[in-house]
Amino acid sequence: MVKITAAQVNELRKKTGAGMMDCKKALVEAEGNIEEAIGILRKKGQKIAEKRADRDSSEGAVVSQINDAKTRGVIVSLNCETDFVANNDSYSAMAKEMAAIAINYDTKEDFLAAAFNSEMTVAEKLIEQTGVIGEKLEIGGFEILEAPFVGTYIHGKKIGALVGLSKDSDSAAEVSKSVSMQVASMGATTLSYKDFTPEFVANETQARIAVIEKDNIELGRLGKTLKNIPQYISMSQLTPDVLEAAEQAAKAELKAEGKPEQIWDRILPGKMERFISDNTSLDQEKCLLDQNFIMDEKKNVAQYVASKGDAAVVGFKRVTLV
Repeated sequence: MVKITAAQVNELRKKTGAGMMDCKKALVEAEGNIEEAIGILRKKGQKIAEKRADRDSSEGAVVSQINDAKTRGVIVSLNCETDFVANNDSYSAMAKEMAAIAINYDTKEDFLAAAFNSEMTVAEKLIEQTGVIGEKLEIGGFEILEAPFVGTYIHGKKIGALVGLSKDSDSAAEVSKSVSMQVASMGATTLSYKDFTPEFVANETQARIAVIEKDNIELGRLGKTLKNIPQYISMSQLTPDVLEAAEQAAKAELKAEGKPEQIWDRILPGKMERFISDNTSLDQEKCLLDQNFIMDEKKNVAQYVASKGDAAVVGFKRVTLV
């Protein structure tokens, strides 16, 4: 039998991250050959991966990487089964290594096929570490964003966001981070209401009104105040004719209340703002630029960005484990 030295075990541990006993057993089986021992550990990982293929891997670490020019960013989630593994420092370090590789690829498939080191691909590394850790490991989220300036924010280890701006500036780092925090916190799905199709808005309107009407039946049964049923849910529906009709209705209301006509100009802007707010719930939920800014709810995200200069938000990405 070939004698296995401590130096060989340590070398294999450094290359694979496997436990000391697993490394020693693999080296014994490989008769001291490091490369063969790596292959043995990889095969062990494949067997464990096959057994755990149907396991839920909803824990892990979300990490981001921005290139030196601040023009390209990536978010990757390295998923595992338990928070015990996810909270390990070596696991976080591996996730960061993965992100440093991912920044160079446009698709998840190309990233998985990329070299992790001179001995294996990213996909093979995941299998190897499945054997080492004993849990299902996989790349869950993979998002790339390119823009004249890209910033990022990671909330704990669970949520990550990238935001692209139309230009670099003195405030670009601050703005991109603040808006990335907005993306992470509020979960917008598109940039503006202008991205919606008429069919989507019509279907959402019908569905949302149906939910409110159903809720009102129960609220009425309990003798509670009924929810307001909006006519519209998006700015895309508020045509000039709709806004004109709303303004005329507001004027009629002021007249009925006996308000002097000479003070209407002071009251009408507030009423119109309320009308728009009440009838753009879809935008406020789904559209980043139309959401109330989390750091100052007196303005929306678009107004916050405009207050910091002439750069505009041109894109965003979000990856989450929750």
